[in-house]
Order: sequence, then C-alpha cells, then structure tokens
Amino acid sequence: MVFNGVTKNLAYLSTQYENLIRILGNDIPGERKILVGLTQIRGVGIMFANSIVNHLKIDPNSKIGYLNGEQVTSIEKVIENPDSANFPVWFLNRRKDAETGKDLHLVTSDIAFNVRNDIEREKSVFSWRGYRHMFGLKVRGQRTRCTGRKGGAVGVAKGGRVMPARGGAGAPPAADGDAAPAEGAAAPAEGAAAPAAEKKEAPPAEKKE
Repeated sequence: MVFNGVTKNLAYLSTQYENLIRILGNDIPGERKILVGLTQIRGVGIMFANSIVNHLKIDPNSKIGYLNGEQVTSIEKVIENPDSANFPVWFLNRRKDAETGKDLHLVTSDIAFNVRNDIEREKSVFSWRGYRHMFGLKVRGQRTRCTGRKGGAVGVAKGGRVMPARGGAGAPPAADGDAAPAEGAAAPAEGAAAPAAEKKEAPPAEKKE
C-alpha cells in the first residue's frame, strides 16, 4: 500500500468489526478512524498518534473497530513506554520529572494527578507561582489589568431616586386654596384628626350713646 508516496507493508487488520475498542481504559467508538480515535486518549495528540501508527505500520485511514487484540496491546505498550519505539524526547509531555528526574509521558488520570501535586509543591515552598495559585490569579505573566477579574462589579453605589418638590417642574399643580406645607415641617400622623377650622374674629360691638 502507498502512504505519503512511500510503499509500506501495513499490518493486517482483522475482518471482525467491534463497535467499541477499549484502549487504556478509554472506550473508543469503532467507527472512528485510527488517528482520530487515538486522540481521544488524554495525553495522546495527533502527532503522537501518527507516530504510533507509522511505527506499528497500521493504515491510518482504517476504522479503529477493525483492530485485533494484538494490535491494541501493542498500541498500549507504545503509549505507556515511548522509549521502546525510539520516540524523540521532545515528543514527551513530562521531561525531567521533579521526583525521578526522568523523561516521562503521562496519559489519562496521571496528568491531572501530577499537575495537582505540582501546584501543591509550589504552595508548600511559598514560591511566587505558589502565591499566585493560592489567590487564584494568573501564573504565567498574562495581562491582568482588564481580564481575569472575579466577583461582582466594584464602583460607587447609586442612591435612590429623589421625588420632585411639590409645585416644581413636572409636579401636578396645587388646588386653589391648598397651601403647600412649609419646608422642613413634619407631616401629620396617619389617622390623626384634621385641624379645626380657624374661627373668624367677631367685629367689635358698637358703643351705645
């Protein structure tokens, strides 16, 4: 078969089709192409999957459901130990591990576990990166002036709306004889009796001669 202009002896694929292929604990639909299906494993990118397929001499355009048991086992071995396939060091996602000092390639749940341990180690030694992680801030020198903000908006609180004064602009006109209350005077209590009408002074009595 010709692939990228080079004739290769591709490995034999089984004629039996399976709907699900389990690789390193990941259920991959059999209808996916091998390159696309391998990238569903966390820690395996398109370049890493392409290198695995070329190393094992498997047709990259075939369906992953046609892989036999031996090919699945060989794929798992290459993913777990890339050194066996002579992959370059820059292909690995964890070089010079802090604990072992070795070049490793992490997949599946090992990635989240090691990242969590790295963050806790930074916090324990009180490094600058550890302080940034403690306060939930950006760690890698990103811009923080206008991004990465959390919480509600901070600003001047707006007061309530002020009712317009009686007789002012926009207020309804006062009725005739209805005098406006003096500014600052207390309003009468609710339910209080209305004030009595003012008595008119009687005219002075005429003197008898």
